[in-house]
Amino acid sequence: MTESPPSLRIQAYESFRRCVLAGRIRPGQFISQRELMQMLGVTLGAVREMIPRLEAARLITTVPKRGLHLAHIDLRLIRNAFQVRSMIEREAIAHFMQSVSMSELDSVELSHRQLLKRAESDAPDARLDEDAQAIDWGLHDRMVDSMGNEILSEVYRVNSLHVRMMALEMTQLRSLRVVPAMQEHLRFIAAMRERDTDAAVAAMLQHVSCSRQRVIDSASGAPRVGPPGSQLHAATRRPLS
Repeated sequence: MTESPPSLRIQAYESFRRCVLAGRIRPGQFISQRELMQMLGVTLGAVREMIPRLEAARLITTVPKRGLHLAHIDLRLIRNAFQVRSMIEREAIAHFMQSVSMSELDSVELSHRQLLKRAESDAPDARLDEDAQAIDWGLHDRMVDSMGNEILSEVYRVNSLHVRMMALEMTQLRSLRVVPAMQEHLRFIAAMRERDTDAAVAAMLQHVSCSRQRVIDSASGAPRVGPPGSQLHAATRRPLS
């Protein structure tokens, strides 16, 4: 089989990633190679070359006569994915805070405070989840990429897809997702502004731990204590990191 150009393999993976995050491919779903080819808009060769990468990352499993099985979200996967995330982000924030400019931190903090204000408002906001994900995940990706280590960035991107797949299973209200996530971000942003490595790392690890607990609570159906009057509902909503 002739190898697809790297750009096609990258395109196939990025298309797969977008489909998962958009909910077009769900955890636990079976799908054939040809169905995936049509969904991603790439060649069958590119899909076949992508499969070993997805299998190595435990994102899919090939099941004879049934096709490709997307990873099912369970407690073990949640714990494993967040452990990897903690290890990488501990190093990432320590490195990032040594090189990030105050002007960038000003911009990052402002975007978080604006998003937090929207999340705390009772006014309808159809774009809140989408904007929150862009701000939240964008900062984490930026910190990891700041290390300039392509291997780590690749490992992080694949692992973060596990974490973000869990978004499809969350059932928590906005006040239990966006507000605490933004508040946690602001704590490690404040530590970075002070160039306090120990405080920044501690705040980051606390954020990852809280994020993991929110996913576990949602997966198990256990309610979290939220602001007065807040309640859980059954509508699937996307969590933040």
